[in-house]
Amino acid sequence: MMKLWHCKDARSLRPLWTLEEMQLDYDLEVMPFPPRFLHPGYLEVNVLGTVPYFVDGEHHMTESTGICHYLVEKYNQGLGIQPSEPEYGAYLNWLYHSDATLTFPQTLYLRYTQLEPDETKALVGEDYKKWYLSRLRMLNTRVTDHEFLAADRFTIADIACGYALYLGENLGISEFYKPPTLAYLERLKGRPGFARAQQAQATVQDASHPR
Repeated sequence: MMKLWHCKDARSLRPLWTLEEMQLDYDLEVMPFPPRFLHPGYLEVNVLGTVPYFVDGEHHMTESTGICHYLVEKYNQGLGIQPSEPEYGAYLNWLYHSDATLTFPQTLYLRYTQLEPDETKALVGEDYKKWYLSRLRMLNTRVTDHEFLAADRFTIADIACGYALYLGENLGISEFYKPPTLAYLERLKGRPGFARAQQAQATVQDASHPR
């Protein structure tokens, strides 16, 4: 059975949400953050000490969006877009956009304002907050007149970018989101799959989720 190592509301929420949308069987280990310091033995599982960590047979993966991509390609292509479809390029772009463009400045904001706070670092964090908000322009434009990011249907591109918006909400940045982006985030949070992922991450360690 597949297994996902996860910390509450960390980037590992992307594959957890995907697993719940696809209703696959998996084991979930919920850990305190940061697990490399607070979860004994985790560095023996994942030498990076990061989350997510995902195992499916011989496959061992550490990248949240990559895991989502793997799951839809191997188990359910309905949440993905195929190369033969017109919006395949846009779909891939949104997948990479989610981390490289959106989540990256958020993690620096988190580090310098909450994890390593001091007056100088807090100013750096504020700069990264502005950077992140400026990088929402493309997404805001898209969701102004589209329900989803690609092909007018829900895909893992929405999970990947939706997580970045959700992280921004947890960081207290969402008050600066434009109305179309706020409405898009609320639509995503209203999905049953998102609710199941929230319920799953509230469980104890080594929780099994059979279907």
